[in-house]
Amino acid sequence: MSRVLIVGAGLTGSLCAYLLRREMVNKVKIVVWDKAKGAGGRMSTSRSPGDATCTVDLGAQYITATPYYAQKHQSFYEELSKHCILKPLTAPVEGMMIKDEGICNYVTPLGVSSIVKHYLRESGAEVFFGRHVTKIVQEGDRWEVSQAAGPVEQFDSVILTVPVPQILQMQGDVSSLIDGTGRQTLGAVSYSSRYALGLFYKADTQIDVPWAAKYITNNPCVRFISIDNKKRNLESAGSGPSLAVHTSVPFGVQHLDKTIEEVEPLILKELQQVLPGLPKPLSTKCQKWRYSQVTQSVTGSPGQMTLSSRPLLVCGGDGFTHSTFDGCIDSALKVLEVFRSSLC
Repeated sequence: MSRVLIVGAGLTGSLCAYLLRREMVNKVKIVVWDKAKGAGGRMSTSRSPGDATCTVDLGAQYITATPYYAQKHQSFYEELSKHCILKPLTAPVEGMMIKDEGICNYVTPLGVSSIVKHYLRESGAEVFFGRHVTKIVQEGDRWEVSQAAGPVEQFDSVILTVPVPQILQMQGDVSSLIDGTGRQTLGAVSYSSRYALGLFYKADTQIDVPWAAKYITNNPCVRFISIDNKKRNLESAGSGPSLAVHTSVPFGVQHLDKTIEEVEPLILKELQQVLPGLPKPLSTKCQKWRYSQVTQSVTGSPGQMTLSSRPLLVCGGDGFTHSTFDGCIDSALKVLEVFRSSLC
């Protein structure tokens, strides 16, 4: 069996693992590494330190399906709905822009990271966290993969699903395999940057607003607020409410090189301007998203870039398509096509 390493336990990485297991069950052994402490990537859900049932989404807030993608990726939506991982968003979201008719928005009752965890679970992959890949070198017909702390391991194939700038920073043969044109192509990929702040409250705390989520247009810092239990229709779950705050992109860029400890008080101060009298939370969690959403993807949105066919080294992710659930599915399907051709 071919030993495959997937770098990145976010949505694209989990989908690649899931599809490889489904399509090549007796041909590949799948291993997933991620430098974080848990699965999700930018589909991140954090738990309250004082109440494990109280969670907040600090990454993607909901899934939007256009009529085109709802049909194209129908099997994916049906499977997640069947397992109650996705449910229609019915709670009021103030300021939401509906661009096309027939769009359906979905929420995740167990948090947005539950999508990633579902695909990883179904893949049967060996998943390891705290493994930060720094160098990839070809050794014969295999790849020797080094991490920041830990032993070097060898794999028959490697899939990189981390943000494109992190691919360009990798040492070893990855850099030499990206030729001048490829480096120029990947170097043109750009991302927005922002901060997200989660606030956790004790049980029975009331946040008296008529909406479950709201887009803010008149504040330099706060762009989006979500009361996550209301957004997910979980008001009677018994735990305290949680609130997610996403900053504007200009604020994120302005403060990108500051520490979380420096930025969190600034967000809280602006939040009080937007929601005067907001109760004091029991705890908070601040997240810096240096690579939030793709603003410029690889030209032509090819879904993947193959750096080496023998042994196989392929890149995927929303940087090669677009920053949506469906963009990640498209990328994972393209990676699967490459594997079909390589392993046949």
